[in-house]
Amino acid sequence: MSQRSPYHPRRILPAVLLLVPVLLLGSFASAAAKDGLRVEQVETRLVDDTFFMDALLDYRFSSEALDALENGVPLTILVQIQVRRVGAWLWEDSRVDLQLRYAIRYKPLSERYEVYRLPGDEGRSFVSRDAAMRALGEIADLALIGASSLDADTDYEIHIRASLDIEELPLPLRPMAYLKPSWKLSSGWSKWPLTP
Repeated sequence: MSQRSPYHPRRILPAVLLLVPVLLLGSFASAAAKDGLRVEQVETRLVDDTFFMDALLDYRFSSEALDALENGVPLTILVQIQVRRVGAWLWEDSRVDLQLRYAIRYKPLSERYEVYRLPGDEGRSFVSRDAAMRALGEIADLALIGASSLDADTDYEIHIRASLDIEELPLPLRPMAYLKPSWKLSSGWSKWPLTP
């Protein structure tokens, strides 16, 4: 009596059927991973006694967020910036703790995108969404801290995080935004050296 091969089609088929959903989930997850916010570059320079910062952030909103933008819903980005001692404990105070808010909106009548810093509603205007998104991710000449207020023998670093501010969405959108992962967009904290 011959023994059935472990590679018999009747044994392989159930395994393949179980594997297909896993592969599909993996492809959806990799597609979703393309969405998100990322801090790509941070540079600092010392001018006279003040440290200034330039930063480049990459904003890849989910399709739901982009649909809302195209329908006239402004999207607000919260950028948190801290200057901390290298190796500081969590409970140590930051030397700097800034919260910057930026917004992007689409104006259907003029078919233009606007990027502006809050508070206020006046900003730069763009014909294309890509150009507006690039401008949204640029922080230039931000005064951080006076060099004389830092300890000369201590190394410092910048901690920076960007996130989509769900609280600024119109009230009817908020419950869905709290429940769906596609709205919970954040870069997470990243660290960059504070150098002259």
